[in-house]
Amino acid sequence: MYFIVFITFLILQRLSELYISRRNEKWLLANGAIQYGQDHYPYMVTMHTLFLLSLIVEYNLKDGQPISWIALVSFLLVLSFKFWALLSLGKYWNTKIYRIPGVYPVKKGPYKFFKHPNYMEVICEIAIIPLVFHLYYTAIIFTLLNAIMLTVRIKVENKVWAQ
Repeated sequence: MYFIVFITFLILQRLSELYISRRNEKWLLANGAIQYGQDHYPYMVTMHTLFLLSLIVEYNLKDGQPISWIALVSFLLVLSFKFWALLSLGKYWNTKIYRIPGVYPVKKGPYKFFKHPNYMEVICEIAIIPLVFHLYYTAIIFTLLNAIMLTVRIKVENKVWAQ
């Protein structure tokens, strides 16, 4: 029962993020934004989709696992950090990389202290979410895949903001 509630919450959260991203994308494009990093984006979407599927498959292959309350609380703390980062970016937040010429990076909220706080959050999220139900294979595999993906993505983003 806990797993069904948790995975449903996760899927709804991800869908709401895509909705917000799409809404922000329209605003960014209307304000002259240019998109970068289109080549890696489909791989990122695929990885995050497979992550959710892997959670479901591994959980079911193990005939269910007890919930780790410590991991769940850790996830909720990470989620609150994520909301802080996204709220700080406002309409500039997107799952894609956009830049409006002449606009500089946001320097408020966690962005005052860290260059890529949202990516720090994603690293924690990918590692912690599977641990809520002791799904160690998913945690290890997707933490490694995410590290590769973020290496590519951060390199592109740093190059965009260095212009």
